[in-house]
Amino acid sequence: MRREIQVTADGSHTLQVAGSEVTYHSKFGAIQESEHVYIGAGLQPFIGKADPIRVFEMGFGTGLNAFLAYLEARQEKVKIEYEAVEAFPLQREEYRELNYAHVLRKRELSESFQMIHQAPWNKTIRIGTLFTLVKHHTPIEEFETEKKFHVIFYDAFAPSAQPELWTEDLFAKMYDMLLPDGILTTYCSKGDVRRTLEAVGFDIEKLPGPRGKREMVRAFKPS
Repeated sequence: MRREIQVTADGSHTLQVAGSEVTYHSKFGAIQESEHVYIGAGLQPFIGKADPIRVFEMGFGTGLNAFLAYLEARQEKVKIEYEAVEAFPLQREEYRELNYAHVLRKRELSESFQMIHQAPWNKTIRIGTLFTLVKHHTPIEEFETEKKFHVIFYDAFAPSAQPELWTEDLFAKMYDMLLPDGILTTYCSKGDVRRTLEAVGFDIEKLPGPRGKREMVRAFKPS
């Protein structure tokens, strides 16, 4: 299957798959969206409340969310244990084109970003003194864990592209993976997504979205 990553100056990336375009992140700005939806609404509420903060990402993709979490660990001096699943990882020639460290003016951390991608699958690695990473090369439907997390970054492709990743069964799985008072945060605020989250027990909060999106969703697991 032919794939081609297209990189823009603001950090947005689209993926050409067999002639069809799928957007990894908002065309209004990948970094701005991830900082708003996942770091601001998901990770930061646990700073000062949990140590380490346990983060699970549904859809490792370009590694942007993991890199931003790593930067947050460095800045806030907080330990983060980060796990992610990805069924279709980028190849070396693809992730080497990604320019997040440059756009974020963190060129000195370009090697750290590459380490995130080069880390072996299904093995815990440490990047710096505060950040550990485990990447699982498996579909989310086949992923199993006994660990519980403070926050889930739900960053699957849109329901119109992959409806099978927005089902009640998967959200029930995410619910079970969270600690009490844990958060699932996602860019998608479609009504049927909110109703599905509520159906498995989440309390829903609609928040202002990043640039280009009116709303986003933060879902809480009741204590």
